[in-house]
Amino acid sequence: MPDSAPHSRKPNLALIGYRATGKTGVGRFLADRLQRPFVDLDQVLVEEAGQSIAQLVAQSGWEEFRRREKQLVARYGIRPGLVLATGGGVVLDWQNILILRRHGIIIWLTADPATIQARLVQDRPLDTNRPSLTGGDTVAEVAEVLQARQHLYLAAARIIIDTAGRSIEQVAECVLTAIRGEDINLGG
Repeated sequence: MPDSAPHSRKPNLALIGYRATGKTGVGRFLADRLQRPFVDLDQVLVEEAGQSIAQLVAQSGWEEFRRREKQLVARYGIRPGLVLATGGGVVLDWQNILILRRHGIIIWLTADPATIQARLVQDRPLDTNRPSLTGGDTVAEVAEVLQARQHLYLAAARIIIDTAGRSIEQVAECVLTAIRGEDINLGG
């Protein structure tokens, strides 16, 4: 039986990118603008785990976090018409990308290391949810992890938007312009 929901045939918009590139803020704005449901996969993971990502990683390790993340991508990535904000490491498992690509448009939100570091420092007092990826300081590790993941983000993305020096609204408009430029139908 066909799904009669208004978003049932619309491709997902899946936002990928490193920490502090604006995936959550831009995702919320796009969802509101397009009148679509928004799902922040990290937030769902935190709610289902009953603890922060930092606590989960400290208690059970990154492998457990990635296992849960993969389950969420499999669950939400196949639902049509969503705007998804993914975790920064979602690209580390190519099966995640295949699911996101099969059911939507992958948009890589980028920023240079200095911009990301400044955003992380600004978020630091409020955000204890970002555990270190390398065992060092989360601000210091930016360039190293970006370098290691850049080819994965590039291979996964259909659209690439630089968020440095842009507001959430400006980035969202860039996303919508890029989608229109590729003649991607967001309608049902």
